[in-house]
Amino acid sequence: MSDLESGVPPLNTLDQPVTMRSIDKTSRRALVASWLGWTFDGFETYALVLAGSAAVTSLGTSAQLERLPAYVGALVAATLAGWALGGIVAGFAADYLGRRRTLIISILWYALFTGMTALAPDYWWLLALRFITGMGLGAEWGSATTLIGELWPDRSRGRAAAVLQSGFGVGAVLAAVAWFLLQPAGGQAWRYLFLVGTLPALVVLYVRRAVRDPEMWTTVRDRRRNAKATAASGGQVAEHDRELLRSPFVSVFSQPHLRRRAVRLLVITVVSVIGLYGVSSWIPQYTGQLAAHTGHRGNTWSANAGLVFNAASVPGYLLLGYLADRWGRKPTMLLYYVGSAVILPVFFFAVSTPEIALIAAGIAGFFILGQFAWMPIYMPELFPTTGRATAISAVFNSARIAGSLVTLFTGVLISLLGGISTAATTVGVASYVIALAMIWFVGPETKGRPLPR
Repeated sequence: MSDLESGVPPLNTLDQPVTMRSIDKTSRRALVASWLGWTFDGFETYALVLAGSAAVTSLGTSAQLERLPAYVGALVAATLAGWALGGIVAGFAADYLGRRRTLIISILWYALFTGMTALAPDYWWLLALRFITGMGLGAEWGSATTLIGELWPDRSRGRAAAVLQSGFGVGAVLAAVAWFLLQPAGGQAWRYLFLVGTLPALVVLYVRRAVRDPEMWTTVRDRRRNAKATAASGGQVAEHDRELLRSPFVSVFSQPHLRRRAVRLLVITVVSVIGLYGVSSWIPQYTGQLAAHTGHRGNTWSANAGLVFNAASVPGYLLLGYLADRWGRKPTMLLYYVGSAVILPVFFFAVSTPEIALIAAGIAGFFILGQFAWMPIYMPELFPTTGRATAISAVFNSARIAGSLVTLFTGVLISLLGGISTAATTVGVASYVIALAMIWFVGPETKGRPLPR
């Protein structure tokens, strides 16, 4: 059997160098637009981390200020809940309405409600607006990821998806810079930070003019329309088109092999979410504690560790994409999960000075955040076009819900295990070992292969 017959591209095709000139204009424009949108997602998400306390301090009552961490945590929880709901709904919309249209709606949505966040008159308005804004933030991932996966060539799809994911890290760094520059505004600086988050609305103008839906999806759309018209008129729908009469969710999850694949992907993705929110969130605090014990300003070192952690994710994302196209998806995933499992005990048990902690925080960000790049690369390659956005959005956003619920018990574990170091290392290493075991069974290696139709 030839390479073409087996579905595996010839080796000389995979070995050809990929340059921006070799990629068509439509694909490049889609990546630019999606990257800009995802960059502002990162900006908006990290803006809440930076300015949440200031916002609650500005708007909260005296009773709320007495429990400041709890009320700030509620803002984060509301954003994540909205993210999950918006992401799942938007995945379904992207399969029905199109990748481009859903991307436009999601960007406009979170730009509008981020701007309204800046005008919140009290805490409860702020909480509601965080939930609604989160819906727009979550909605973009599935449409942008699917758009890039369906437009970019098989041999360079991994690198393109990694560039897309890198926007989130860039956005986090930009949020930190903006927050620093806005400090002269005093207690109202948080409002100006969220006003900056309205800028993504300008990206929509570019998306409307420059981005088109992939032919892979428009073909399915036309087949679905014809099948529905035929069924409505009492005609006989072709056997290979009957699946299009069902909803994308039912179409994907009614098939046992796709359902098993989704569950395995969910387990691995939950591990990454736990590693980020339940473990790595303690890295800045631990660095601050080290600094305070050595006579430095703990808050400053904690903020620096958070910035380094997020900044290091950008090269982590980009290298993962490069290696995924060179080595394969699974070997690269293994490397990043092993790196994550190793750096946690090193950080929490071998680091004794805040200076070394900053270096270790960068390595942790490289692996722990960088591993998220496999999701926009590998997930779209495991599901058919009829329900691709629905499937990957359901997996990714369900993982955020499950992982976020698990992180609620982190505080209890810290008490039971005697401190941050033991709890974070135990939970993190155990989670990453589970991921390493699941990688072998999640699905086929897809390096250089075309997307399933």
